[in-house]
Amino acid sequence: MSYGLNREEALALLKDHLQNRNMIKHCLASEAVMIALAEKLGEDREKWGLAGLLHDIDTELVHGDLSEHTLEAEKILRDKGLDEEIIRAIKLHNEKAHGEKRTENFHFALAAGETITGLIIATTLVYPDKKINSVKPKSIKKRMKEKSFAASVSRDTIMECEKLGMDIDEFAWVCLTAMQGISDDLGL
Repeated sequence: MSYGLNREEALALLKDHLQNRNMIKHCLASEAVMIALAEKLGEDREKWGLAGLLHDIDTELVHGDLSEHTLEAEKILRDKGLDEEIIRAIKLHNEKAHGEKRTENFHFALAAGETITGLIIATTLVYPDKKINSVKPKSIKKRMKEKSFAASVSRDTIMECEKLGMDIDEFAWVCLTAMQGISDDLGL
């Protein structure tokens, strides 16, 4: 099925809008997580992957302002002809910008999935070797309980994984495994 952009076009568009290499890595991690979640839940991996890849395309444009984040993305992506369901999921991963609430698995997966990538990366960086392949799912769960660790990562958003029918153990495992699969791209 066509979603208006293929993966190569989406990646080029992302790189046109993001200069920060760590933000690009975050988007690649989110793409991998969304593909893994789509496979786990029997959803369309291309559609979910595009949402993960493009979800933060406007972050630099809005200077990280959460009251505007995703509103510019919506304009950019609609102008490029991206599928409306993907645009909606991207918009809803940040409820602060518009007051609408997530209602579908696609929305919950993107919000929880992109959020847990930050916790996984922070956990990786405290390991002596700083290698994601050394991280265990139980470490992610342990760090979830430490509110001062990666304090900006919303534990409540991550716990929306339960709306997907997954507990934190399974969700952490799926997301960590997905990110481990692209460890070279992440530089971890």
